[in-house]
Amino acid sequence: MIREFLELHGEYHDDKYFKDLTTLKMGGHIRHFVIPNSVDDLKTIIAFLKTNRIQFKVLGNGSNLVCGEGEFPGVIISLKRLCEYRIENDTVYAEAGVLAPALAVTLAKKGYSCLEFASGIPGSIGGLVYMNAGAYKRSMSDVVSEVLVLKDDQLIWLQSDELNFSYRHSIFHDHPRWVVIAARLRLEAKAPEEIEELMADRLRRRRETQPLELPSAGSCFRNPEGGYAWKLIDGIGFRGHRVNDVEVSEKHSNFIVNTGNGTAEDYLNIAYEIQDKVKEQYGIKLVMEVEKFNC
Repeated sequence: MIREFLELHGEYHDDKYFKDLTTLKMGGHIRHFVIPNSVDDLKTIIAFLKTNRIQFKVLGNGSNLVCGEGEFPGVIISLKRLCEYRIENDTVYAEAGVLAPALAVTLAKKGYSCLEFASGIPGSIGGLVYMNAGAYKRSMSDVVSEVLVLKDDQLIWLQSDELNFSYRHSIFHDHPRWVVIAARLRLEAKAPEEIEELMADRLRRRRETQPLELPSAGSCFRNPEGGYAWKLIDGIGFRGHRVNDVEVSEKHSNFIVNTGNGTAEDYLNIAYEIQDKVKEQYGIKLVMEVEKFNC
């Protein structure tokens, strides 16, 4: 019944694995995977799943996600086809499935400053809004004007001051069944050469300081107030610490990388050990930035 219904409203698969859909390259089989054809199809699918009490999760680009090895019995919904964007006066309207780096490059070429800080974050607009993602002392809360949300089966616009943005947090953490459909981001006109030079410089810095050559979920921990997580991790001697194929990066110790066939269990064992030792040595509780799912 589930398969037949989903096939009516999107592209259906029963052979997907989280390891193929996340940047960390970990995770087990997905029983049902669907890419809705449209926003209306997405609304119909979610209403059906809620009515029938079927587990589901909406997936972006999987760049901040640690998934368990066990099979997920419910439905994973991809917003891959919500990928339209358009410039509207001094804003850009971007659907949730638009990849932030690609949009940053497009805007830069047109002479619009907005997403330079996100040009190296391998996430979708929906995911970046959800996480209030950021870098280089800028975050989505600095550029988001309003967000189109699927809330209780209705599409509504929420203004930026209604989104409860804080460090790596938004209102969507408190309402996990709300779905980001699109966002309007504020634009500022600048010379394309100036924007592209800044983006290139930041990409160079990322390549020099982050393990981009290995699968990861980005920074594992939020920076504590007034400090840096990587310094605390170095302080407990965990740079290069390894469990099977999962390792604390030698290049940047707030990145836990998958060097081969790593598992979520190994990843989380390292993360929890870091938390315990940092708490013991420094009295600081490190908060995980990555999202755990099906673990």
